Amino acid sequence: MIPRLRPHGSIPLPAVGFFQRLVEAGFDGDIETGAASRTVFSTDNSIYQIEPTGILFPKGIEDLQITAAVLSEPAFRGITVAPRGGGTGTNGQSLTSGIVVDCSRHMNSILEIDPIRRIARVQAGVVKDQLNQALKPYGLFFAPELSTSNRATIGGMVSTDACGQGSCLYGKTSNHVLGLRIVLADGTDWWSRPLDAEALKEITARRDRVGEIHRTIDRIAREKRDRITEIFPKLNRYMTGYDLAHIRRDDGRFDLNAILCGSEGTLAMIAEAELNLLPIPAHAALINIRYGDFNTALEDARTLVALKVASVETVDEKVLGLAKGDIVWTGIARFFPDDAGRTTNGINIAEVLADDEAELERKLAEVTAALAAGANARHLGYTIAQDHADVEAIWSMRKRAVGLLGNVDGPVRPVAFVEDTAVPPENLAAYIREFRALLDGAGLSYGMFGHVDAGVLHVRPALDLTRNDHVRLVREVSDAVVALTRRYGGVLWGEHGKGVRSEYVPDFFGDLYPSLQEIKRAFDPENRLNPGKIATPSGQALLKIDEVPLRGNIDRIIGNEIRAAFDNAAYCNGNGACFDFDETSPMCPSYKATRDRRFSPKGRAALMREWLRLLAEKGIDPRQEAKRLRRSGPLASFARRAFNSLNPQNRDDFSHEVRASMDTCLACKACAGQCPVKVSVPAFRSKFLELYYGRYLRPLKDPLVAAIETTLPLVHRIRPAYNLVVGTRAGRMMMRVAGLTSLPRLPRISLAKEAARLGVPLATPRRIETLSPHEREKSVIFVADAFTAYFDPEVAVAAIGLARKMGLSPFLAASHVNGKALHVHGYLGRFEAAAGRTAHYLQRLDDAGVALVGLDPSMTLAFRSEYKGILKATILLPQEWLVANLGRLAASPSAIKGRSFRLMSHCTERTNAPASIAQWKRVFGSLGIDLQAAETGCCGMAGTFGHEARNRPISERLYAMSWKREIDAAGDTDSLMATGYSCRSQVKEIDNKRLPHPFQVIDKIISENPDIPQADVA
Repeated sequence: MIPRLRPHGSIPLPAVGFFQRLVEAGFDGDIETGAASRTVFSTDNSIYQIEPTGILFPKGIEDLQITAAVLSEPAFRGITVAPRGGGTGTNGQSLTSGIVVDCSRHMNSILEIDPIRRIARVQAGVVKDQLNQALKPYGLFFAPELSTSNRATIGGMVSTDACGQGSCLYGKTSNHVLGLRIVLADGTDWWSRPLDAEALKEITARRDRVGEIHRTIDRIAREKRDRITEIFPKLNRYMTGYDLAHIRRDDGRFDLNAILCGSEGTLAMIAEAELNLLPIPAHAALINIRYGDFNTALEDARTLVALKVASVETVDEKVLGLAKGDIVWTGIARFFPDDAGRTTNGINIAEVLADDEAELERKLAEVTAALAAGANARHLGYTIAQDHADVEAIWSMRKRAVGLLGNVDGPVRPVAFVEDTAVPPENLAAYIREFRALLDGAGLSYGMFGHVDAGVLHVRPALDLTRNDHVRLVREVSDAVVALTRRYGGVLWGEHGKGVRSEYVPDFFGDLYPSLQEIKRAFDPENRLNPGKIATPSGQALLKIDEVPLRGNIDRIIGNEIRAAFDNAAYCNGNGACFDFDETSPMCPSYKATRDRRFSPKGRAALMREWLRLLAEKGIDPRQEAKRLRRSGPLASFARRAFNSLNPQNRDDFSHEVRASMDTCLACKACAGQCPVKVSVPAFRSKFLELYYGRYLRPLKDPLVAAIETTLPLVHRIRPAYNLVVGTRAGRMMMRVAGLTSLPRLPRISLAKEAARLGVPLATPRRIETLSPHEREKSVIFVADAFTAYFDPEVAVAAIGLARKMGLSPFLAASHVNGKALHVHGYLGRFEAAAGRTAHYLQRLDDAGVALVGLDPSMTLAFRSEYKGILKATILLPQEWLVANLGRLAASPSAIKGRSFRLMSHCTERTNAPASIAQWKRVFGSLGIDLQAAETGCCGMAGTFGHEARNRPISERLYAMSWKREIDAAGDTDSLMATGYSCRSQVKEIDNKRLPHPFQVIDKIISENPDIPQADVA
């Protein structure tokens, strides 16, 4: 039994008083001081870890003003704050031991879109892709492109002056900021906009903080003009933050935003931004060029830039190799074919934009002609992508490159600390050669990619920061890279901000650094806003890269064996892909529904890692504890678990906070499929729950849900009584007491009786083994899970009918326990026993050489994940089986005439079987049907999740996000289908409509029956 765990550290008394005073002053947002929130906000996408005192989630600018005003009170002079956006910074920009101010939860409204003036006004917490989604109907977009665009907030982009691919064409965030609404350290609410001479004179005459700021910066800009010109590099990626070189715009106006953009929250808190918008390019294409070595790709990039393409991105062999194992690869593999006998060790992606098709074709012809010319034919080959979906898919691969570098095995993994250097593009190839020699000399592996047109290199050396010798390399490599970058006329911070690397600021700015200190002092005289970053008032120190706590300090305590045993929880690198704002994206549903970062894969991984650390400090090996639990059994420990559950001394057990975050997980496995690092929350969640409930009592619903597969045959025998319970108000109230809700009724039809009526035999190993080789080849075994078999048996009946129409002999697998519910709820001992029996049975069937086909994607895919290592057989998904038998399908024209067909896939299927939608399209395409795939996220049911009373509000919220719109939009001629039983159950429960499984639709189509199942009233 695991012990009670208490997290280290407590909130200092001044901070406790500060939070109380905020409430008294009228702060309307959320205030979180729990250990779980502080743990989750202690990391970003960097190598550092600093636990904050608390986190504020303001609801509006008034809350920001209240925060600043209370901070100014004498009792709280020692408290500091740091604004935080998407939390994906690679250099600890938003990490603080003070108080985090996060605008992403509530301040995320698009306040105004003016398509005529091409201006948008947004709150700081709006996500870039969220804004562009809203702008798309107007033909406009917010230009700076980022790899983290689906979770990067506008406030965060402004704070780092973010940019990425295409910056030579579109510039940086600062190039598109028209105005910033900021809250100063004294609580002043100020709109910063460009000022003409008269307006500047008026403002500098003010005797307040605003006047002091403008006077100071105007004076420095005038007095230090020559030095500013000398020191600031003439780069596309010029200095970010405190940018004195651009304080005067081309039209002569004074622009304070040049100082604020890239200031990383050290000068003010950003509340709103007014942004310049651009027309969406009418036509785009990508030329994907393959090279035998990375250096050739880099050198050839200069040729591409000279051809005036919109952008050029370069990727090395390591990143390319990792991309081939990622979820996105199936959609883009044809654009990066293998060359016979030659290995691709680098690629260039050249973007071509045009206003019309003729112009696009002309530009493509110019580039391809140059590629084909003898002097320039240094590549292995190239492909061209012009379809919008293909272009987006290739860019998605490139965007995921940063995260993919973390998807390696073992403790030595690529980490960020010198990952965004920038040099003049003409120096890049020579610079990278020396950079690679530097890393090779240190014996380090690494991956490289970058925006070669802008001279920016992204590189992450692989280190294990639990090792002291690798910790020393952070300093040694950083110092060497700084020297190398300066020698080539570049900067260390070309894209990702300064953060902890601010110690190098005085070296780069030289005798201008005191001017930066003056600016900091004018804005924040007491050094309360994100102190230690970029500049500090005189006499106060900047952070140093080897004096800030590292994540590795925690990992060293846990140990490599334990880290490896918990499904990448401890290896989450904080890239934040799980914070995707898009409601139609599968990852992560619980975060989308709650906007609470604790309830995301990153949050859960952080909490699991901290939990493992606390166990390690007490000398507990969780693997051994799990073995002891399984040997003793639950009854033997019941009294002690009951005592622990009732004992008030256990209320502050950190395990409760971890469990609370796990409770909202839908176990949809989107993280396991879509996270670049493959953090699998359902896998480590099960291990945690097993140990947690070895100490505490389980809720009543858990044993009921866990036993559902074994009890369903018995319940079916008393179907009328069961239906009375779930179909009456009194019965539903009784089930809610047990923690369950929205339970489906059992239909009259019995799969066993229907199979007997249809003459479909059970697939016993002996029966299958007696078949001749020819008979086996023409046979198929349908592996019906308990939920489909008992609650939706018509799917299995349709599969049987379809198989016969295809000229095959169907069999039904015997009743078996899949065990997914056991696994999800942490009954791992019982799961292993049940899975062992089922695997033995299925393996014998597979050994006989007959295809095994599952009906439900989630249950079928469990055989590939939860059964990994115990089942060699592959249980096919329906579409995988159909694709292998396309020649046996033939549609009736009368059955499909005048109809549209739309597929709604299970989220586990979309993320863990990425070829599934393309396979379904092939199947329906062979029937003459242009199948459309609905863009939906999670339906909210996710197995048993939506049937648990505590989860029902989240479940219904998720359904409303994307599924509701699709169901409501369907017309009389639209045939909607859903592959997942839980999805069909959710639609029936909320909208009282029945969606068929694709098997049912195809069965009707090839039988020349025009009565195609659709979304009829249940």
